[in-house]
Amino acid sequence: MSSTVRRKLTTILAADAFGYSRAMEVDEMGTLAALRAARAVFSQSIARHEGRIANTAGDGLIAEFPSVVEAVSCAIEVQRELVTGDGAPGGSLRFRIGVHLGDVIVEGGDLLGEGVNLAARLQSMAEPGGILVSQQVYDQVHNKLGVTFRYLGERRPKNYEDDIPVYRIERDGPQGSRRVFPTIERVPRIFDGAGAAAAPDLARRVRHLAKVFAAVWLVLLVVDLATGTTFWSHWPGLVLAALLALKAAPLVARGGLTVPLVGGLVVVAVLVLINLFTWSGHPWAIYAIAALALVVALRRLGSRS
Repeated sequence: MSSTVRRKLTTILAADAFGYSRAMEVDEMGTLAALRAARAVFSQSIARHEGRIANTAGDGLIAEFPSVVEAVSCAIEVQRELVTGDGAPGGSLRFRIGVHLGDVIVEGGDLLGEGVNLAARLQSMAEPGGILVSQQVYDQVHNKLGVTFRYLGERRPKNYEDDIPVYRIERDGPQGSRRVFPTIERVPRIFDGAGAAAAPDLARRVRHLAKVFAAVWLVLLVVDLATGTTFWSHWPGLVLAALLALKAAPLVARGGLTVPLVGGLVVVAVLVLINLFTWSGHPWAIYAIAALALVVALRRLGSRS
């Protein structure tokens, strides 16, 4: 047996049917027919996008593509076609897909190695009907396809020691209806003007800033306690916490929770804490918060007119 290991860089698509075993227990023949129909959809789409099926096992498959764009396009196309509904290919089965660009080991027609494992981990973290991609894939395709990528933060795949940036391809449409992928890319903006691509860097900066702020406040606290005078270190602590929360606002903003709204909630929390720190029996923060709410409401009314 040759000791030479052949490697290559390729784009891996991993997919599996969510809840397949449970579906087989309920309707074995119907689920098997749905799986066959779904496999046909996968096979045809993979071939159209110049890929090939490398591994199959049970309800899952591993495919490879020479092009990252073609791999993601295939994933989107498949999820469009595998829609639950009357006469839909795949019937009641909903698939999860993960896509990763990485180094793999080639053994015969099979693909092995870290690249394949990470694609499979992304697939296992995806929601039914969803697509998750790695940072390497996002970097290659985010400005080449008319779809929205949402940064989900750094996640730790099963059996991995480190967190990795994960992106989800967004879908439009109300819950329970036919969901289609959007045709216009909408990249959320954050305070520093960067788009979703800056989110992993922002998360790292926020973590670093949190450590620095914690160290600074700890020193101030020690000085405060050592001097034995009136306790004052909560004031710089409040300022540092507010600055950190405002910096981290883009990381928690999603859905209806926008960055300005998160910033407004931080301001409200600061006002309430100042009121408590200076408590004299009067909840004056209520009036300040009401005034801010009124200003925001007037600005929105003005922008609509």
